[in-house]
Amino acid sequence: MSIEVVNVNKRFGDFVALDNVSVSIPAGRLTALLGPSGGGKSTLLRIIAGLESADSGKVEIEGVDATNLPPQKRNVGFVFQHYAAFKHLSVHRNVAFGLEIRKRPKDEIRERVKELLDLVHLSQFADRLPSQLSGGQRQRMALARALAVQPTVLLLDEPFGALDAKVRKELRDWLRRLHDEVSVTTVFVTHDQEEALEVADEIVVINEGRVEQIGSPDDLYDRPANDFVMRFLGPTTQLGDRLVRPHDLHIHTGAATADDVTGRVTRITRIGFEIRVEVAAADQIVTVTLTRNEFLSLGITTGATVQVRVAPEVHSVVGQPA
Repeated sequence: MSIEVVNVNKRFGDFVALDNVSVSIPAGRLTALLGPSGGGKSTLLRIIAGLESADSGKVEIEGVDATNLPPQKRNVGFVFQHYAAFKHLSVHRNVAFGLEIRKRPKDEIRERVKELLDLVHLSQFADRLPSQLSGGQRQRMALARALAVQPTVLLLDEPFGALDAKVRKELRDWLRRLHDEVSVTTVFVTHDQEEALEVADEIVVINEGRVEQIGSPDDLYDRPANDFVMRFLGPTTQLGDRLVRPHDLHIHTGAATADDVTGRVTRITRIGFEIRVEVAAADQIVTVTLTRNEFLSLGITTGATVQVRVAPEVHSVVGQPA
């Protein structure tokens, strides 16, 4: 179900958390609120959930004005970074909790919990306590508990932030598959660019309480609205007065042309399948990213003189001429 946030403002004392924010979140999509720490993304999520109230503005969920509705009236599922599990209850009872307080029939609760534990691959752990689960398993339990009451909107506040990199990667793959199965409107907060680019249908970039850009991962990465979005959504380097992606630079050892900048290789670093070449050119250190095969075909070493240019197929970036 769609969410409309219209002209929302929020202050905490002198600190402006949200500055006239308007966002339209499409029904059935997985939307990421992405930005640096303190940028306002969690505040926006909590206002949508009803856990914080806006100083001004409006929130609509399914076309209903939810601005002054309490959280329990919004039919929203919320998952926190640190699980918020009931430590004395089993996994089954944790997932069943929301249904029990709504006094649903016992047979319905049992069937719904079984269905969800199967969905999140925790059926074999139904009788365990949360402390007997791994971090990734506890987060899957928290997602099942949020889904138990069949919310129209699922909100996740940095759900994988407390987990190590390998588990985070596994869980975000799993979240994407889960969302495709249950098809609930999902909004998640993250400061991890790779997570947002990999998982989300749409990304809302928030910085210093303002929306910088809204669009698909491809739109934001390839056509950033400004320097902040470009720098935040991936590696950048400067060539002359142009901000570009390191993998969008072409490097060669032939004669210079009008489009080339001449420089000297100062450092070569291999990171997995990538080779990063740093070139001192025109009082700048320019970073060029190459594949291993591209690097080997060049045959360059530290100290070599090279030519660097922006690849001709690269689009104009943030209003700069192509």
